Amino acid sequence: MTQDTRQPNTTPDEVKPHLPKRLIALMLVYVIAAVAGLMLAQSLAELSAMFSILTLMLVLGIIGRQKAALYLLRTYSLLQLVLYSMMPIIMYDPDNLDAGPTTMDFGLFQSVVPEWLIYSVFIALGMLQVWISFNAKVKTWFKPRVNFNIIAS
Repeated sequence: MTQDTRQPNTTPDEVKPHLPKRLIALMLVYVIAAVAGLMLAQSLAELSAMFSILTLMLVLGIIGRQKAALYLLRTYSLLQLVLYSMMPIIMYDPDNLDAGPTTMDFGLFQSVVPEWLIYSVFIALGMLQVWISFNAKVKTWFKPRVNFNIIAS
């Protein structure tokens, strides 16, 4: 005689969701950016420090599989894409049109990079964030019930 060792409410076809690698990579980028923002802030009352803390809370919500974190992730990535897409318009200065390419310092290495390349990289990163946040594998990571509490489970 064999004994059934399955849990009473599980089926053999039910697969436990796992954290997608692309979401792990995006969370690492968010954590690095948030920690850098906190280190550069003069005080926690600055707006940049508050956005960094919000980003860290978003990462905690993603790890906790909260449905609200999925909505925040999607909103966050869409707002960043809109901001990145509007950067050329925001930065446009008619008095400074013949300024030339931007000089960037990478430690000891200094390079001249055209602005269109910088804008293109930011927009591509924004599109990558939107693609990751609206991916079906990422959606399956979060719990199906709607819960707008980021911290509690």
